[in-house]
Amino acid sequence: MTVYGQYALNYPNRLKFVAVAEPIKSRREHFARLHNIPLKSCFDSWTDLLEKEQLANIAFICTQDQMHIEPTIRALKKGYDVLLEKPMANTLEGCIKIVKCAENTGRILGIGHVLRYTDFFSKITELIRNKVLGEIVNISHSENVSWYHMAHSFVRGNWRNQAQSSPMILAKCCHDLDLLYWMIGALPKKISSFGSLLHFTHNNAPKSAPNYCIEGCPIENSCLYYAPRIYIDIAPILQIMKYSNNRGLRFLANLRKEHKIWLKYLSKVIKPLNSLTYWREWPVEPLYFGQDAYEREDFSDGAKMEILRSSPYGRCVYKCDNDVVDHQVVNIEFMNGATATLIMHGFSEREGRTLRIDGTRGTLFGEFRDCGQKITINDHYNGEEKIIFTKDLTLNTKAHGGGDDLLISAFLDNVLDKDKSQPLTNARAILESHLMAFAAHSSRLSGQVIQMKLFREKAEKL
Repeated sequence: MTVYGQYALNYPNRLKFVAVAEPIKSRREHFARLHNIPLKSCFDSWTDLLEKEQLANIAFICTQDQMHIEPTIRALKKGYDVLLEKPMANTLEGCIKIVKCAENTGRILGIGHVLRYTDFFSKITELIRNKVLGEIVNISHSENVSWYHMAHSFVRGNWRNQAQSSPMILAKCCHDLDLLYWMIGALPKKISSFGSLLHFTHNNAPKSAPNYCIEGCPIENSCLYYAPRIYIDIAPILQIMKYSNNRGLRFLANLRKEHKIWLKYLSKVIKPLNSLTYWREWPVEPLYFGQDAYEREDFSDGAKMEILRSSPYGRCVYKCDNDVVDHQVVNIEFMNGATATLIMHGFSEREGRTLRIDGTRGTLFGEFRDCGQKITINDHYNGEEKIIFTKDLTLNTKAHGGGDDLLISAFLDNVLDKDKSQPLTNARAILESHLMAFAAHSSRLSGQVIQMKLFREKAEKL
């Protein structure tokens, strides 16, 4: 809601929200106020909204993973073109149902695989298509989930438990599997996978550790995951800023960490600094969903501390009900003979994806991190190294490398196009990455190599 809503506020001539369905009252009312949505068009469930006559051209579906199937199918049949958050669905059968419904209704269905739209991955794919690297032999791709993102989303947060969300390889890495499929440009032939939940288990809880961090944890002064350190001291945000090449951001990070009181005074003169003094964006924002403090816009340290007394995000990371893996590797052979390895782990020093692409004429190294981006090519013939692309972190840097806005804009172009062409991330194209994820999940559990032709044929019969 935040990303799509902000786009509408930034580009009111392109997108306008006329109705909202959201079960959390404070979020629903906040969104309605921002977009001037009348009370009669505010609903606490998607079923109530979709029972009404068609209210608009487009439906944005941003429910949790396990709640994608029914609202998407209902909206498509109602006549809406749909932009659906990834993953498409949390079951293979659900994915097939959604794809077939989109094709049967003839509606436009885009999936939120924003990374295809980023300048970074668009540039890499262009280089591959233009044979700058020769024929692609192998891609080594790593999804480096930062230690704080892992704890926030996949241990304490909404994607921690497979029964309540999706397998980790689908929820987090359908992006990455899609990129590999898109970059190589061939169907996967065979897939194998290994991984487990290694660290975030009850066995690793410190002796005498309470269920909630602020209940008197014996190692609160040294624990990496101590909740106030993440959500009040905003250690993750400051680390992102310190890794940046931007000297100003590094200075502000040190000021926030060592001299918060001075930052507070300075923010009275330089208003934008107020957001750094009392951080309210990710990962803090989810703490406030359903909280009175959200209505009051109280983002003080005291308000956050009070929320952490009972919020899921205040729990000890070793005493949660999480069961998704914290590391996994996927091996893929494609129909054109190229191979790829995807590594996902939740213990990175910084958030981002890194990759190495080896071709017959050159090698590409890519860094797509929250603190900056870089693409370098080494030419095999002359031995030269050349930087092809860079983008540094700034105060205006947007999530997903700017891909969110580009995806929305492209989707709107598709809807407005008289030919009603399907977007780059249409349901049929994106289905393959989901098949790859479910195959990897199956391989991890069974220890077997999955033959994708057979897997694909069985899926289509669902």
